Amino acid sequence: MAAKICTICEKKSSMGVTLVKLRGKYNPTSKVRKYPNLQWARPLSGKNAGKRVLACAKCIKAMAKI
Repeated sequence: MAAKICTICEKKSSMGVTLVKLRGKYNPTSKVRKYPNLQWARPLSGKNAGKRVLACAKCIKAMAKI
């Protein structure tokens, strides 16, 4: 299984906390791991040119502009 890391910009998962306010006090809630939007893409330039790599949506959008 492939790692959940973008091969172009090295973006990886991060921890997020959702606080719920209940009657003026914050209700303790659990932490949530947020993952980047990774998709398979074929970069046209760079060291991985022509190979399928996992890239985040932001990098795919930037590759389309080149």
